[in-house]
Amino acid sequence: IHEKLIVHSDLGKAASWKRLTEKFLNSPLPSTEETKTDTHYSILSLLLCLSDSPSNTTYVEKPRDKEVEKEEEFDWGKYLMEGEEIYFGPGIDTPDWSGESEEEEDTQPLSREDSGIQVDRTPLEDQDPNKKTVPNVSWKVGEPDARSWLEQHVVSQYWTGRAPRFSHSLHLHSNLAAVWDHHLYTSDPLYVPEERTLVTETQVIRETLWLLSGVKRLFIFQLNDGKVAVRNDIIVTHLTHNCLRSVLEQIAAYGQVVFRLQKFIDEVMGHGPENITHGTVSTPKKTTEAPFRTYQAFMWALYKYFISFKEELTEIEKCIINKDKTVTLSIVIDKLAPRLAQLKVLHKVFSTGVAEVPPDTRNVVRASHLLNTLYKAILEYDSVGEASEQTVSLLFSLWVETVRPYLQTVDEWIVHGNLFDPAKEFIIQRNKNVPVDHRDFWYATYTLYSVSEKTENEEKMSDNASASSGSDQAPSSRQHTMVSFLKPVLKQIIMAGKSMQLLKNLQCKDGSPQQAASRDAERKSLYTLFLESVQSRLRHGEDSVPDIITEQQATKQSLIKMQSIAERHLELDDVHDPLLAINFARLYLEQSDFHEKFTGGDVCVDRSSESVTCQTFELTLRSCLYPHIDKQYLECCGNLMQTLKKDYRLVEYLQAMRNFFLLEAGDTMYDFYTSIFDKIREKETWQNVAFLNVQLQEAVGQRYPEDSARLSISFESVDTAKKKLPVHTLDGLTLSYKVVPWPVDIVISLECQKIYNQVFLLLLQIKWAKYSLDVLRFDELVCAAETPQVKEGTSLEQGTRPLFGPQTESIKQQIHRMFLLRVKLMHFVNSLHNYIMTRILHSTGLEFQHQVEEAKDLDQLIKIHYRYLSTIHDRCLLREKVSFVKEAIMKVLNLVLMFADRWQAGLGAWKMESIEKMESDFKNCHMFLVTVLNKAVCRGSFPHLESLALSLMAGMEQS
Repeated sequence: IHEKLIVHSDLGKAASWKRLTEKFLNSPLPSTEETKTDTHYSILSLLLCLSDSPSNTTYVEKPRDKEVEKEEEFDWGKYLMEGEEIYFGPGIDTPDWSGESEEEEDTQPLSREDSGIQVDRTPLEDQDPNKKTVPNVSWKVGEPDARSWLEQHVVSQYWTGRAPRFSHSLHLHSNLAAVWDHHLYTSDPLYVPEERTLVTETQVIRETLWLLSGVKRLFIFQLNDGKVAVRNDIIVTHLTHNCLRSVLEQIAAYGQVVFRLQKFIDEVMGHGPENITHGTVSTPKKTTEAPFRTYQAFMWALYKYFISFKEELTEIEKCIINKDKTVTLSIVIDKLAPRLAQLKVLHKVFSTGVAEVPPDTRNVVRASHLLNTLYKAILEYDSVGEASEQTVSLLFSLWVETVRPYLQTVDEWIVHGNLFDPAKEFIIQRNKNVPVDHRDFWYATYTLYSVSEKTENEEKMSDNASASSGSDQAPSSRQHTMVSFLKPVLKQIIMAGKSMQLLKNLQCKDGSPQQAASRDAERKSLYTLFLESVQSRLRHGEDSVPDIITEQQATKQSLIKMQSIAERHLELDDVHDPLLAINFARLYLEQSDFHEKFTGGDVCVDRSSESVTCQTFELTLRSCLYPHIDKQYLECCGNLMQTLKKDYRLVEYLQAMRNFFLLEAGDTMYDFYTSIFDKIREKETWQNVAFLNVQLQEAVGQRYPEDSARLSISFESVDTAKKKLPVHTLDGLTLSYKVVPWPVDIVISLECQKIYNQVFLLLLQIKWAKYSLDVLRFDELVCAAETPQVKEGTSLEQGTRPLFGPQTESIKQQIHRMFLLRVKLMHFVNSLHNYIMTRILHSTGLEFQHQVEEAKDLDQLIKIHYRYLSTIHDRCLLREKVSFVKEAIMKVLNLVLMFADRWQAGLGAWKMESIEKMESDFKNCHMFLVTVLNKAVCRGSFPHLESLALSLMAGMEQS
């Protein structure tokens, strides 16, 4: 409108309009003392709508006389000082202690009673005509008479060096300081009174309240280098100097605690805006990076505590201002005694958990140490019982706030598969060098940090192995611990987190994350579930847990209130960031309902319902936190196992490994390895890789066409030392099961295939020895023995046979000994073969199948598979510890192959001494194995060897 009037050249109207509207907007209304409010503009809008068009109306501004409201002049100073006598105290040089004061006290009774009713005895003519009375008018800072008004009507300037004397009662108890000084002066000739500042008890109380509120610039209490000291020249009339100082020094100690905690709050709160505004920290601070979330949560817990503490201090100050009740320093200290005790506990926790930690300590150690300090403090005070309920409530509320980032990290990991930890404060940290779809994901992706609270040293240990000692060996008395409250469910958290990350990756590849996203929108966070469980556990007289979300209107009002509080606090450090204030306000609102209910008087811990020997706090965690983690663990791990078994055919792959590597598919693998054994028997070349793979594909392709493409076999030349022994001819064979898809290769790794190959090679050697003995025929040996006999004879007539009688008997004896040795060797090989294939592979395989079906998580399945491979590896005598037993068995198998080779060559190809040597070697090995196995069985070291020992013992008795 002003611009419109200028355009219409109504400059007079425009000037009047602008002047009058600004005057109106800057004037307070009867309903509000603020200026330029919505009410002001609404009134202007209403007047504009009621008026004619301003540009079409002639207007002449009328002069207005300013109405000055005459306020009743009232001398408050005279009213408040009525009946009081001004007493200047004893002189410094010559104190006058006469009886005049007592006589005056007797002759001049007090005219103002404690009831507050004024008894005006002072005649009007007794008033000092020269005394100026300043009217009680409103004033603003900066006006000339503002300071004089304050000096005469607010409080005497006791903080200045020239503090004026003021009136007080002449009662004896009100002059105890003067009486004590007089006593010292009369009793000690060398006593010299000191110049001191006289203050009232109300002023001492107010400065005490201001000190505990965090005000640093005070007169009685002085802050120097972080320490609060009490001025030595302060006295009150009714207390001795030493008494007052002892009381104030106790208060100063608590004030120092407040300043130390407030400094921590300011350091953490003041860090955020600098990073947001400037990007880097420009002010020199002890820490070079922003405080991590656990410290921020702990700071927020302290901040909320000080909000309620300052509200209590404000109520006491209002009581002093209103003068409704008698307020003395003793009453204030008694009233604040519970708060002061809480401050002592907070300082102890802060000193141990934060202040005493070296500045170069890593965030994971800082966060773990702080949470452990709170955890142990709760257990310590909780063990006392009902005597420390308030302290336990305070510490528990602090712990609940401080643990929030940890639980949020756990929730984000076990629910969404994302370990969000930018400050590296969580005890489990992600190795980003290993992608999710890598075969080493399950083993090398996460690192669990174990922290020693006494030495502050770290040591890393794999999350699927036991703790390994670091370079600095700590004494046995120093236990390496992580966050104590997570210990019972740490395994579940790790398994659930890795399983969920793996499952999320599989779902993303399948392209079906919509259902999971809808479920995530409906679910409550782990922290919210924990709070609800705690509320339902700790409250009495309520049947159901109330809804944490308040009504929209109440939420908005609380948000505005907390935003204004946060803004005022940030403005103290010259920080102007409304977004930061809103974030703090929302953070407070999320927990205000729980905080109010927990710290209120209607909440108490029911100790009668719990066992006396159990800790209530640990029971609270066991019933309120751990079940939610266990539930999510079972859900996500169960889903992953179902996905692996159904969609990725994990069980079928495990069965395929057993079919081909452990020769459970007997008919299929028989066709493969007999073709190799025939080539060896016929002294033909069999090491050709193409020939081996063709035989393998033909054997497998008939019954398992899907696996034929995944199976391949290779051959590598063995050491020349081993080539001398026939049994080691097969050592170069390596069976490979390729194209194991991810994530099945997490279970069936290359290391597992190496173990499978070791067992496969042993089985091939046993099968070769058994096959070599099975294919030997008696007629072959007899024909081979008769052939040289025919060639040497000169006639085939009857009667020629007796000419060769002794030689024929020798041949028969050799054949008979060969037959017996063959039977003994077959008994040994068959006993070993039956032990391996039935007692070890078959029975162990049945147990393995049952355990695979019962496995709850992938880690358990991996351990079951490794345990299965380790079992068959040990029971097949492949471990280094029993290598001497395997060497004896290999020696017998080597004898079998040599025996078969000589059987085929015939009797004339070798001498009788070689049979005797084979018999001797076999007997020695046989006896050695029986002795060793029997001792092992008797000791109980290898109970599975009992059947093999008995079988071999039976063969030895028959020999």
